Amino acid sequence: MSPVAAATPASQLDALFLPLATGELHLPGEGRVLFLRARDGAPVRAFARAGWLCEQSFKPFADELRRAGLHLGEPAGDERFALVLVLPPRQRDEARVLFARAARHLQPGGIVLAAAPNAEGAKSAEADLARLFGPVRSMSKHKCRVFWASAGEAMDAALLAEWEALDAPRRIAGGYVSRPGLFAWDRVDAASALLAAHLPDDLHGRVADLGAGYGYLAAHVVARCPGVTAVDLYEAEARALGPARINLAEAVAASGRQVTVNVHWHDVTAGLSPPCDAVVTNPPFHQGRADLPELGRAFIEAAADALLPHGRLWLVANRHLPYEATLAARFAQVRTRVIQDGFKVIEAVRA
Repeated sequence: MSPVAAATPASQLDALFLPLATGELHLPGEGRVLFLRARDGAPVRAFARAGWLCEQSFKPFADELRRAGLHLGEPAGDERFALVLVLPPRQRDEARVLFARAARHLQPGGIVLAAAPNAEGAKSAEADLARLFGPVRSMSKHKCRVFWASAGEAMDAALLAEWEALDAPRRIAGGYVSRPGLFAWDRVDAASALLAAHLPDDLHGRVADLGAGYGYLAAHVVARCPGVTAVDLYEAEARALGPARINLAEAVAASGRQVTVNVHWHDVTAGLSPPCDAVVTNPPFHQGRADLPELGRAFIEAAADALLPHGRLWLVANRHLPYEATLAARFAQVRTRVIQDGFKVIEAVRA
């Protein structure tokens, strides 16, 4: 039996706007609309109006929204909206944070409308929305579930406060600071740990960590490489930047050296600046549940463009990912340093 195809991001957007398209719900005449975890797409362009406020912390998606002419930002603390749209993420604590934020910014009698793929926790998300708001209505389409509720007076204030607190950075395994929803947010990722264990101690000068997450690899570079004088963290998810700053500040303090740290909210595939002496990376290779190895290849291209002539790239990847041809085309020397537990650690040298 062939596997059932998962819902696509476009399908999730189509499902989100289904109640508006069918007339089950209507856009507010005067009230403004807040869109949490907003994505660009045909349904958004069909329904969006000048008063919409879109919030998106993932840089590539935020850039798409800007190119579409949509207004990005965060609502003020006392700002209220007649309609709040939500694309809840797969990680349940992060989704609960978004539902709590929707509740805080929803005006009395307003509607919160959300959609999630069936294979990524749609039923759980719907149940959570009902816990916070009360009775929920729902529809199904495109392997997704869309559900909505209105802001009443019966909202559980204690539950609201509990879910808002879930977003606070917290200590995890190894003493690092992280928060729900980040990559491997509550543990040290096995691939990153393998790379960290095999990094040489002679990296020096300026080092870039691409797709840095909460800063695990960069912290190891600071701890292990006394010749490193500057570290640049590049991360597309803005929610990771706060924890990364904390982890790097602690690593620098523990090293007893002066190390310049720069944390960039940045899409690595758009290129890097300034040039660097070394790059370390555990590049992303998937979107949703599907492998997308071109992301990793784009990270390799960006690293090659940013490295100085003597520069070195240290990369970890799932063993099956086809990065060798790209590495051979951009680097003079490519060596697989270790293959272990389904991962490979590769060193590539510019000259």
